[in-house]
Amino acid sequence: QVQLVESGGGLVQAGGSLRLSCAASGRHFSSYAMNWFRQAPGKEREFVATINWSGTSTDYADSVKGRFAISRDNAANTVSLQMNSLKPDDTAVYYCNAAGPLVAWGQGTQVTVSS
Repeated sequence: QVQLVESGGGLVQAGGSLRLSCAASGRHFSSYAMNWFRQAPGKEREFVATINWSGTSTDYADSVKGRFAISRDNAANTVSLQMNSLKPDDTAVYYCNAAGPLVAWGQGTQVTVSS
């Protein structure tokens, strides 16, 4: 079983940057693909980015391509999301997700982008 804790959210002006981190505890972190999702007020949770177990393959939602970058450090059991050129539409609670032998979710971290 994997437990996930996100950090790094906050308030930033449009055009700014934030880096989210997700710390994983438990066994076999490197067995899991890791994902970031987000949920804005009144909207459904949506996919943001994914990275495979080895970090060699990534994919992004069209809305964040070219602005966000996902990475992982299997030695440190962490996954990160570098968010650049932030827009007010990026305002949401961001969730870390592990998809593998089991599925796990973090508690979320709030990102607010002011115009």
